[in-house]
Amino acid sequence: MKNIPVISVTGKSLAEAYETALIYLYGKGTRFKTQYDRPGDPLSIDCTMNLTILEPEIDPMIHMAFPGGVDDLREYVLELEGLKDHLIKDMNDPEDKHPEYTYHGRFQNYGVWKELIDGESKEVGTFKVDQIKNVIDKLAEQPFTRQAQMITWMPNIDFTCDDPPSLQSLWYRILEDEDGIWWLNSNIRYRSNDAWNAGFLNMFGFIQFSKDVIAAGIAEKTGKTVKLGRMNWQADSYHIYGKDIRSAKERLFERINDMAFEERTMNFNDPLIRKVYDNAEAEIVKKIKGADDLKTQN
Repeated sequence: MKNIPVISVTGKSLAEAYETALIYLYGKGTRFKTQYDRPGDPLSIDCTMNLTILEPEIDPMIHMAFPGGVDDLREYVLELEGLKDHLIKDMNDPEDKHPEYTYHGRFQNYGVWKELIDGESKEVGTFKVDQIKNVIDKLAEQPFTRQAQMITWMPNIDFTCDDPPSLQSLWYRILEDEDGIWWLNSNIRYRSNDAWNAGFLNMFGFIQFSKDVIAAGIAEKTGKTVKLGRMNWQADSYHIYGKDIRSAKERLFERINDMAFEERTMNFNDPLIRKVYDNAEAEIVKKIKGADDLKTQN
């Protein structure tokens, strides 16, 4: 084979589209080595994926094959909304093991990073751009604009940092229906997307980010009703690592013929699920506060 497969799938809900993409990846993806393989690991399964969720807010939203819990979903959404922006490393401090960035930090403070200077952590960079504000302002003023985009990649840092951003860009545009409702459509592009361990978490998180931050911000500025239209998910490398193939087979691929789709999914808007989701926030904030205290002490 000389060409990486390009796979396109569409689903009405997040859970449907996510499962369909995994099935097609497993059946039609190619085999690849990765720089993270351990001795004896099978080759990864990989493709370029174009996935469209037609109605991102409808149930069933949660797929039970996702290797995590409802509290993990809440923590990731809070991270995308800025809860962990302060927990980034000083780039020239070899002892600092925190990540080099957060996605929200790149969105809201694009162009800057932290360095340890004379023993003090300082923000460094020649410019700083709040992309979130700019995108909301642009769409509120001109909903049909093609310029409502946020990026993460900073080439002065990311070609050499330990873990460069997988997410590359968010792009938004609005359609207005006959009732005057604004529908926020999005294209979300990843250069690398771990389909099994992170893909569902990422998709769920950006549905909530688009709703709670972008759509809500536009609605506040304009007084319009803003809902989520389709989300197109583009991954240059959409993959299952070789070490995870067995788990994916046991938790999903070998169960599909014996379990109804309703048994493989959960409704996010179920009152019990929402209660767990909402109640998780206090403990997550407490945990992050502990991590913040530990970074300060160090």
